[in-house]
Amino acid sequence: MHAIVMREPGGPDVLELVERPDPVPGPGEVLVDVAAAGVNFMDTGVRRGMFWTEADPKILGVEGAGRVLSVGEGVEDFRPGERVTWVYSPGSYASRAIVPAAALVPVPDAIDDRTAASVMMQGLTASHFATDFYPVQPGEFALVHAAAGGLGLLLTQIIKIRGGKVIGRVSSQEKVEIARQAGADHVIVDAGGHFAEEVVRLTDGEGVHVAYDGTGPVTWKASLDAVRRSGTLCWFGPVLGGPGPIEITSIPKSIKIGYAVFMDHVHTPDLLRAHSAQLFNWIIEGRLKVHIGGTYPLADAARAHADMESRKTTGKLLLIP
Repeated sequence: MHAIVMREPGGPDVLELVERPDPVPGPGEVLVDVAAAGVNFMDTGVRRGMFWTEADPKILGVEGAGRVLSVGEGVEDFRPGERVTWVYSPGSYASRAIVPAAALVPVPDAIDDRTAASVMMQGLTASHFATDFYPVQPGEFALVHAAAGGLGLLLTQIIKIRGGKVIGRVSSQEKVEIARQAGADHVIVDAGGHFAEEVVRLTDGEGVHVAYDGTGPVTWKASLDAVRRSGTLCWFGPVLGGPGPIEITSIPKSIKIGYAVFMDHVHTPDLLRAHSAQLFNWIIEGRLKVHIGGTYPLADAARAHADMESRKTTGKLLLIP
């Protein structure tokens, strides 16, 4: 099989295509022929040595879709030939991958492999944000940062499915239309954290009910300013860093602040499969559209990382073995 490994932390150039023997699934594991692997911003943090700091070399990637080749002892829910997708299983940047059966989800016939690989990490994260961490109610305003990215586009659509109103923030004029196509009611172009005043104006002086911010410390203060009294700030995305120590008495307007992690949404196999099935149903019904912004041969993983970090991409990026 072929795989993308990093032998040491660093820039995109540390990613290397290697050939290895096909792995053999152990108890509770499944060997999958990978049709598509998702590229996530978290992967760039792993590459830079921020996470998974155990010994190198290691294969990157945590999500994908493909077809079961063989199963290990004790696996009864999946059979060879079945189409599956998965989330948070390290080692997905490969032509074949070992995935715990507990991390697998069956793929409906109506969903193609690339769509399935695109909706797991970001789709389940968006589902957590808008239905679990802060269940958006009809008529409520939400501020979505990076609204033209893979997560932002899905989050915007789920908020709209729930009847909410979306103010999207994007970094350039070129990204405005794609955010609008996803359903954003208003789109603000801002690359430096100067958006709060416009958000407050668009909400009749009140501010949003919830702000979803994963864009790093540069937007922290403005996001607080953009949230209304007793509103909620959903903070995520550790790769770009947090705001630093917070003095709790300095938090204004009785705002509630939380750090949202998608695994709390899918912490059991039953929840993983139920929430994934909801995403698939929305896609089949035409209510949720997945925007694939770029596909790359597996060997071009370094270019995919460089493109993602340039902030010029939109939607989901995929590696195709």
